[in-house]
Amino acid sequence: MPALTDIRADFPILTRTVRNGRPLVYLDSAATSQRPQQVLDAVAEFETRHNGAVQRGAHLLAEEATEAFESARASVARLVGARDAREIVWTGNATAAVNLVANGMANASAGIGGADSTRFRIGPRDSIVVTETEHHANLIPWQQLCARTGATLKWIEVDDLGHLRLDQLATVVDETTKLVAFTHASNVTGLVTDVTPLVARAREVGAFTFLDACQSVPHLPVDFRALGVDFAAFSGHKMLGPTGIGALWGRGPLLDVLPPSIFGGGTVKVVTLEETTWMDAPARFEAGSQPVAQAVGMGVAAEYLMALGMDNVAEHERRIGHILREGASEVPGVRLLGPVGDPNIREVLGLASVVVEGVHAHDVGQVLDDAGIAVRVGHHCNQPLHKRLGAQSSTRASAHVYTTEDEAWFFVEKLATVRPFFGMSS
Repeated sequence: MPALTDIRADFPILTRTVRNGRPLVYLDSAATSQRPQQVLDAVAEFETRHNGAVQRGAHLLAEEATEAFESARASVARLVGARDAREIVWTGNATAAVNLVANGMANASAGIGGADSTRFRIGPRDSIVVTETEHHANLIPWQQLCARTGATLKWIEVDDLGHLRLDQLATVVDETTKLVAFTHASNVTGLVTDVTPLVARAREVGAFTFLDACQSVPHLPVDFRALGVDFAAFSGHKMLGPTGIGALWGRGPLLDVLPPSIFGGGTVKVVTLEETTWMDAPARFEAGSQPVAQAVGMGVAAEYLMALGMDNVAEHERRIGHILREGASEVPGVRLLGPVGDPNIREVLGLASVVVEGVHAHDVGQVLDDAGIAVRVGHHCNQPLHKRLGAQSSTRASAHVYTTEDEAWFFVEKLATVRPFFGMSS
């Protein structure tokens, strides 16, 4: 892995100043990451020299655009351990990827897709299982699928520190379960899920598995096939790529029979006035004009991360996360959401979500912003987990490949000034 100073030099935004000329300390990467010059250049190069409609033209620009589009798909596939690039479906973001599967199951339940799609049908006698730690994007689509089909939504609870209650697996996941959806890494506690028992239990009862990998793909070595899941969603803007692009990974035989949920050009084999037959994946899910420049940027971001080495990325962020969590937990009047100082923790991301006694998270964020520190405030699209951990909102600092140890310590230093700023004793 290159020196951290060399990595930081790839990110032009990190050289700017913010409030009162202070250097930017960017600790909001769990929300959206910054982009290296290589990604910015690739998007600009495509837009200025190769822009064309993919898959639909015989002219040179169309050929170049299609080659760039599919090359990016192959790069992203390599990052996540896909056996075939066709297992990657481009989506507008990770939320769209979750909804693609949920709506596909709803369409199968309505009879769309024919006999091949019957395995995805779900009804009043069935259930879907989520966990109490889910981001809203991996909760609401399944809530809505249950509402549309009459299925029951169940969930696995967490303990007081945010660990999944895996002892509940045998009772919550049962013969009625059609799908188990769970996060790979929490965007609040940073805890990384042990996928193995969840996948094993789902297989025992014949249920599909869906993995929210938004917080793992950018920060950890990930191989979806080795994990054993059936579907997974992740987004470009959290992995050093552009906004407006995400991906669904799925096992090829499943993707080829899951009914599409957005209909139109590019997805079809034969169209008559009476009926339509669908292409195989991924084309069956990529209706209409595609975000080609964004896909190109996501592909370059994947190559950038692979060049760094995901083991190296994970180790760097593990060190930063230790400073953020341990340092914040020692500040008087500050409570860390999730475990701290626990030797039994399997893995934790480079982030810390804290509650400052007597100070609203938005006010904490303002104090830090005045010092040039960018953090996330609120419930981070995860209200159920905040409620379970006894917090309405929190302030989250999160790292990426460009974060320095000095920045992490600076966050801890300024966090210690928050309560005194509001006249509270430290």
